[in-house]
Amino acid sequence: MDFPTIISLAESEIDLKDLFTQITLPTTGAVVFFTGAVREQTVLTGQKTDFLEYEAYPPMALSKMQQVADEIREKWPAVEGIAIIQRLGRLAPGEPTTVIACSSAHRNTGVFEAAKYGIDRLKEIVPIWKKSIGSNGEGWIEGGYHPESGE
Repeated sequence: MDFPTIISLAESEIDLKDLFTQITLPTTGAVVFFTGAVREQTVLTGQKTDFLEYEAYPPMALSKMQQVADEIREKWPAVEGIAIIQRLGRLAPGEPTTVIACSSAHRNTGVFEAAKYGIDRLKEIVPIWKKSIGSNGEGWIEGGYHPESGE
């Protein structure tokens, strides 16, 4: 059986209902969504955010996003559908930035863990850059990704 995998860099709003439909099968009984959002207030620094601007080099970002999906499938073979979507462009507070969604037949098949792994791994290896624009100025937010030789 072919399981749905959706990998996307999106310039427009993410339709969660449509995404739900795309990653479910007749056998699906559990769907877990992680949705990141732009926060207006950063708790640790107290900085107010007016906007975040997300950028990526699409060929490399999409390849790494596919790698994350492949890793999820290897670690959690019961996962049926996977969606990994990253918004690009200028996003205001409250807007979704990232969606990781996983579906499976039952909730106790690792579907929660798979979704958490997906967002953690996305943050770790996918080259997405974001700039914060706010009351204290603007600046690029350092991510954890550093390309390996040959990537």
